[in-house]
Amino acid sequence: MLNKFPKTHLAAAVVITAVVTTAMVLSPSSDVEAKRMSVALDIESGKATPMQPAATDNAAASANAQSVPAALSAIAPTEATATAVDVPAEPQLTWSRFDIRSGDTLSSLFKKAGYNDGLMLSVIHGEGEAVALQHLYAGETIGFASNDDGDLVQIQLERSRLETLQIDLTDDGFVGEKVVREPEARITYAEAEIDSSLFGAGQSAGLTDKLTMELAGIFGWDIDFVLDIRKGDRFSVVYEELFLDGEKIDNGRILAASFNNQDREFKAVLYTDEDGVSAYYTPEGRSMRKAFLRTPVDFARISSHFNLSRRHPVLHRIRAHKGTDYAASPGTPIKAAGDGKVIHAGRKGGFGNAVVLQHGNNITTLYAHMRGFARGIRSGQRVTQGQVIGYVGSSGLATGPHLHYEFRVNGAPRNPVTVPLPDAEPIPGDERQRFSAATQGLLAQLDTFQSTSGMTLARGE
Repeated sequence: MLNKFPKTHLAAAVVITAVVTTAMVLSPSSDVEAKRMSVALDIESGKATPMQPAATDNAAASANAQSVPAALSAIAPTEATATAVDVPAEPQLTWSRFDIRSGDTLSSLFKKAGYNDGLMLSVIHGEGEAVALQHLYAGETIGFASNDDGDLVQIQLERSRLETLQIDLTDDGFVGEKVVREPEARITYAEAEIDSSLFGAGQSAGLTDKLTMELAGIFGWDIDFVLDIRKGDRFSVVYEELFLDGEKIDNGRILAASFNNQDREFKAVLYTDEDGVSAYYTPEGRSMRKAFLRTPVDFARISSHFNLSRRHPVLHRIRAHKGTDYAASPGTPIKAAGDGKVIHAGRKGGFGNAVVLQHGNNITTLYAHMRGFARGIRSGQRVTQGQVIGYVGSSGLATGPHLHYEFRVNGAPRNPVTVPLPDAEPIPGDERQRFSAATQGLLAQLDTFQSTSGMTLARGE
């Protein structure tokens, strides 16, 4: 049979086989003992391709993958001969770059680059976004490009690694535009078992404290991370890592997550609706968000529970404690428990500095003993859930810094820790099909990782 094929074809087949075999041998396998896994995720098909975490492994895998098409192109017969065409060379530009420091002005920077204020005015009076060049901030970088004749032809103001203001000289004068680079999002999976703390487990799994806080925020309406967390609780999370020029620059969004708390399992998935609004929902389309936060201070401990027969620590007599006290460091931000309107912001007897919010027709919340109020908080102002309204202090009749928080329904005090919280709006019926199509891939990936990853759970120290 082999004698029937031309020798050139046989030689090509031998080369291809050798290249593919070498690539398969050298390509690194995934580390099943890892606590984190990076993958390239196809949301449409639900397929995930593992990516190696080590830079050297990635480089090797990339080189091996690229060697196959390179070999194929090298042996493929050429059907046409390319014709050389003279292409004008790009004009060479000379750049002067300066790091912007406190006290620098646009005029002083133009002078450093060798240009006068007249030219500066021509630039900022240009078209498009050129006027934005007037807004400079310490830490940014500005570059001036001149041609062979010494004329200024381009300015680049690097606001960050992702955003640059670029101004070019055209036939109609200077024209500016904002150039935004999109980082590459790589899907990463992490899981951990809590040994002593949520943050310890998160760090062991490779999560930043910020990402751990976001995870707690997703499940914070169902789990009290002050009272409910136990040793042996577990979590899994699928999230984005953002890369620019092959270097990780930040974490992106949490796409899907699960939390097993005292044998209760909660799952959440990120969904962006047709209006571009993103929120987390259960797999069935119920909002993870409740109409009210369970606790208005992050990770504070309860120093005094709701108790209508409590002896007051300052007055030393029986006086109903109609709320819950959260001990926290002075200055800790206090958040609005739900959307509402400020009906009181100021001194309120023994409560000291206090804010009272009206939520709908029958619910009010009170926040007392504040050190001070957040900017713009005053009577009549509307606030949104999670908005900072003040800071923990010890004003009024308080023995130390803490937040006194009350939750009232039709004027009657209710225990903030146990009062049933109404849900936020679920996915509308006419959008359920779109929701399912957009989220089923992520949920399938989460389930697959959990059941087949074979990874040893990281334990928080």
